[in-house]
Amino acid sequence: MRALLPLALFAVSAPLCLAQSLGAPSDTAPTAAPVKPLVFDATAIDKTADPCTDFYQYACGNWVKQHPIPADRTTWGRFNELADYNNYLLYADLKKAADAPKTPLQKKYGDFFVACMNTAAIDARGLEPVKGELATVASLKSSKDLAAVNVKLIQLYGGGSEFFRVGVTVDQVDASKQILATGQGGLSLPDRDYYLSDEPRMAKIREQYLTHMTKMFGLMGDPQDVAATEAASVLRIETALARGSMSRVEMRDPAKRYHIMTIAQLQALSPDYDWKAHLAGVGMASAPTIDVTSPGYVTAVNDVLAKEPLDALKSYMRWHTVHSAAPWLSQPFVDANFEFFAQTLNGQKEQLPRWKRCTTLVDQSMGEAVGQDWVRENFPPSAKDNMEKLVKALEVSLGKDIQQLDWMSPATKAEAEKKLDAIRHKIGYPATWRDYSKLEVKRADLLGDVERTGSFEYKRDLSKYGKPVDETEWGMTPPTVNAYYNPPMNDINFPAGILQPPFFDNAKDAAVNFGGIGVVIGHEMTHGFDDQGSKYDLHGNVRQWWTDEDLAKFKARTECIASEYDGFNVAPGQNLNGHLTLGENTADNGGIRIAYQALLSVMAKDAKATESIDGYTPSQRFFLSFGQIWCENRTEQIERVRAKTDPHSSGKWRVDGTVQNFDEFGKAFGCKVGQPMMPVSGGCRVW
Repeated sequence: MRALLPLALFAVSAPLCLAQSLGAPSDTAPTAAPVKPLVFDATAIDKTADPCTDFYQYACGNWVKQHPIPADRTTWGRFNELADYNNYLLYADLKKAADAPKTPLQKKYGDFFVACMNTAAIDARGLEPVKGELATVASLKSSKDLAAVNVKLIQLYGGGSEFFRVGVTVDQVDASKQILATGQGGLSLPDRDYYLSDEPRMAKIREQYLTHMTKMFGLMGDPQDVAATEAASVLRIETALARGSMSRVEMRDPAKRYHIMTIAQLQALSPDYDWKAHLAGVGMASAPTIDVTSPGYVTAVNDVLAKEPLDALKSYMRWHTVHSAAPWLSQPFVDANFEFFAQTLNGQKEQLPRWKRCTTLVDQSMGEAVGQDWVRENFPPSAKDNMEKLVKALEVSLGKDIQQLDWMSPATKAEAEKKLDAIRHKIGYPATWRDYSKLEVKRADLLGDVERTGSFEYKRDLSKYGKPVDETEWGMTPPTVNAYYNPPMNDINFPAGILQPPFFDNAKDAAVNFGGIGVVIGHEMTHGFDDQGSKYDLHGNVRQWWTDEDLAKFKARTECIASEYDGFNVAPGQNLNGHLTLGENTADNGGIRIAYQALLSVMAKDAKATESIDGYTPSQRFFLSFGQIWCENRTEQIERVRAKTDPHSSGKWRVDGTVQNFDEFGKAFGCKVGQPMMPVSGGCRVW
């Protein structure tokens, strides 16, 4: 229950047997490294398809056919291929650190990995790792004491079952300041709609959720009838919280999530919760104000505290304690958690091998520790230099794009250029690595390690309060296959993990690299000017820097994209939500134009870049490279979940939805006006 408050895009030598060095893991180590993905895969192309009718099928058809979803996944795509490759390399580093650490830092993350892999010890402990938290929950004598109990849970275990949580965020009206904030959370199902929708499918999921919780309470030792009552209490409380929560579309609007209140005003909003005790307990007693991002949620929690019996509140807190810990408890809890949250909700047939789960866990928990070795081995300085050049080329291209817009006035263009010039870019890894010297890791206490790293990060977060913003801080770990734009920081961030095939290969032609990593760069830059990013100025402050007339034109153009994507179907009876995905779709559509213009600039100066290769022109190779990074297969269940929760469109529509709005694509493949990929309307365009 950590959901309280950057915009993202979108994880070798022969291994030793872990059973020899880690002493009884749950499964064997990998026998071979995954195959490194290709930047441009000619075998992926389905030449029986017409690129003007369905470009995604043309670019990815054979890849989709040849790469079914593995039993331990819900999605399999080019991102997953690279993440798997990166994850294996990271696993190799963890294994070495587990067996023969050379530094104190390696000893620390090696011990974390050992603790995770030692399932025999984990199984022997059963529910013991969370007994302290459960005892703390049991000590609750009245809802009036909830704040004190929450503080104790946070101090001892890093939290996990509290209704409220506070953190530090950048002040959106003065991005030089860091302020306190409290948001919304408290739900276990993927989205508020899962509680509130009358759709038969959602009603069935709620029934399955009740069954799952009853089973989990049973694993905690509760009799069947008691477990069923507790499960019903949890669902009732979470439904009440869902009713008070903002939708994901509403949360995209900075104005709707910014409500600065004094502590007295917050206390008046939720009189049944002792905010002074909570803030004092986490060392924030002197804070005069707080950003209440979701006042409706605060009110909903207060209503729950006022109306629900104490036993129901305890049931809710017991559930969240065990639910958050379940993946790292003994096998019965792991299996039950997987059965509902992965299998039922998402369609995943089998669990990931333990070594993959543990590698990912250590990366998520100590990413800037393990990332240091990973970067040293897998991201040479030349890769960073090449990326810097590409970013600069895209900046020039976006600047030209802004100047050429016929719908924007000179006054707004000048402001847009100022913001573009101010965008910072961070490439590969942090300039200064995070200090983990005060973090305690134990070789035989997995859940304790998870909680201690969570507490470590929480304290680090709170320590930012009142201090200048650290502009060098990263929100992703180095091996991550992703990228993001951060509006308050006005920066674009590209972890080392994504700066390799299938996105980038310096040995490939310019068309392929601009279609891959070039579009990624353009995508992140465009986020600074999408429906959310456009509300922040060059300093990261929320401020209208548009003329009223230009803003009206901008909104009309973004509405065109939202309406267009509303019509894209991802599963029977399930379309995308064009407003939820608006920012990402705007960035996709802008990013491809910017990257293409940058390619044309290169071609104008370099005759070699204009040559056809393997029967494809540079323009065609550009679009194929772009299309192929989104090749993927998904389960129907995960398509439905993501349509409700994910601000990104599915791969097919990230490709077809983008190229049908870009007439240069139709020209490259000789499409005729009126064909699906070259509509008569000319499509939608913002940037």
